[in-house]
Amino acid sequence: MEKDNILRVGIIGAGWIAEKAAITLNGLPECEAYAIASRTKSKAEAFTEKWKMKRAYGSYSELTDDPDVDLVYVATPHSHHYAITLEAIGKGKPCLVEKAFMANSREAREVVAMAQAKGVFLAEAIWTRYQPAVGIIRYLLHSGRIGTPRLVTATLGYSMGEKPRIMRPDLCGGALLDLGVYALNFVRMFFPANFRIAASSCVKTATGMDLTNAITLIGETGEGELLCNLQSSAACVGDNIGVIAGTEGNLIIDNINNPQTITVNGPNRTYIDTIHVPPQITGYEYQFQACRQALIEGLTEPREMPLDETLYIMRMMDELRADWGVKYPMDH
Repeated sequence: MEKDNILRVGIIGAGWIAEKAAITLNGLPECEAYAIASRTKSKAEAFTEKWKMKRAYGSYSELTDDPDVDLVYVATPHSHHYAITLEAIGKGKPCLVEKAFMANSREAREVVAMAQAKGVFLAEAIWTRYQPAVGIIRYLLHSGRIGTPRLVTATLGYSMGEKPRIMRPDLCGGALLDLGVYALNFVRMFFPANFRIAASSCVKTATGMDLTNAITLIGETGEGELLCNLQSSAACVGDNIGVIAGTEGNLIIDNINNPQTITVNGPNRTYIDTIHVPPQITGYEYQFQACRQALIEGLTEPREMPLDETLYIMRMMDELRADWGVKYPMDH
């Protein structure tokens, strides 16, 4: 970053996630939606005109060559993250990579190893990890408001039709990497315990991808075992609620994909309080602000989502897919 400490972000990929990022960055005075790269120059130019950006590139390499890009935001499908991120890191460019971080843990390990060897900043854009709700919920848990947590349930479901990124193995399709990753992170960001997969199952698409899945995890938290039941689906409208149930009450999170309210209940489900998160632009702002602060401090990963956590989740998803027989072309 230059002396003005404005974070100039170059976005790779021009889909709806990139649009959401542009909206967010345009609302942050300390950040700038600076450049966009698409596979076609015309699409990139249309994007820059719509979102008032300065640079449009018809190839990803051109963007990573731009010396004025402070952070590369990789917003392509999971299947394309590996090559793009390796190239950017090879050029010394800090990277924020959309979830799921990579197609599998092998790719994730290689990318992380390269970033660490070169001392280049790298982070996963799992936006829920960076949001204020995380601190609020952690405070409630540590304060003992609900006693000792014993059960976590979380569901995330969207009726997504037959979108290519869900149906196609070459795009790392299925619900797990697109949606289930949020449920797994919902558990891990509050309970960084050692979890084992006790049971799991899925319903597959005709193309062999997981359409709907169910996962049971058991973790040792130091206060006894914690059981977690998680579901994700690309085939139905889920309630998207997360519940952390303890011996003295529970917390109900209205949406594990973008929490807005946390309801606190006491013994016998007696209502105690509803906590609202601060107003937001889109919810993406927190990950960009975290990256900016980390870069100012000279860090090579964000505090909110350490790379070890990214690798842990990637290993867990590999294990689940292996159990289900869900395979991508890049699994080898």
